[in-house]
Amino acid sequence: MSGGEATGFALVTTSRFPRPLRISCIGPRRFPRLRRGVPACFGIALGTMMLAAPAVAQGRVDAKYQASLAGLPIGKGAWVVEIADDRFSTAVSGAATGLMKSIGGGNGTGTSQGKIVAGQLVPQSYVSTVNYGKKAETIRIALAGGNVKDAAIEPEPPVTPDRIPVTDAHRRNVLDPMTGALLKVGGNGDPLSPEACNNKTISVFDGRMRYDLRLDFKRMDMVRVAKGYHGPVVVCAVYFTPIAGYVPDRYSIKYVAAQRNMEIWFAPVAGTRVLVPFRISIPTPLGTGVIEATEFVSAPTQATVKSN
Repeated sequence: MSGGEATGFALVTTSRFPRPLRISCIGPRRFPRLRRGVPACFGIALGTMMLAAPAVAQGRVDAKYQASLAGLPIGKGAWVVEIADDRFSTAVSGAATGLMKSIGGGNGTGTSQGKIVAGQLVPQSYVSTVNYGKKAETIRIALAGGNVKDAAIEPEPPVTPDRIPVTDAHRRNVLDPMTGALLKVGGNGDPLSPEACNNKTISVFDGRMRYDLRLDFKRMDMVRVAKGYHGPVVVCAVYFTPIAGYVPDRYSIKYVAAQRNMEIWFAPVAGTRVLVPFRISIPTPLGTGVIEATEFVSAPTQATVKSN
């Protein structure tokens, strides 16, 4: 999708329709498309015996979301996040509904997985696929140690001369969009606190574009869904800064970069120190775009670790 610009965090929008994990605000000529756990694994070695010990700080979220624009439903999605002792994975899917489906529809999927190293999420692979009509676009990113090793878009998009090039330096110390949506909270205190997102910057490379998302604590709030989580959330202000891989004159880029009212509400992955977006809101020229959980089932999990 050569016309789209990625500008955000979760359940994506592109220039054509909802995809996983990014929010994009499109200019007036187009409709907007709604589109980081502490690992802990304790083993007990008793001589030559093989014993199984429970691991802690592991959990899973199964969530469903609805996307709306100016109060009108335009899409639905589902997101699964799994935090294990030394690995993590996420999977997301989304599709247009209502008006957006009648205009052009479409659906998308995305996955990200990686290791947990020194309490940090370190992605290894990211794949997203968007289908619209008889066309499709797939983005693949391979990472190691926080650096992009390989990235490809299939089919290869046309060259845009005005697009700011992405250099090797831009591909270092970054996260993919889905891992970037998971907020890892350090320390030993309550992860649902102002420190969760106070003055944090997330560096993202989505296969096409390199951008920063700066988070600042805004307030605490309470949420409740019919199925799943009810309790406190951390509400964070989000500020988008494009770095490379974008066309500076694009209205969508200028618009989102200028916004000061974007928010992400973070809820916990039970049993971990990882927070996941519960609600995202972003102003658009056609009204406020919102992605909000309608179900958010989270529970700690228990793995077994064999110790020699």
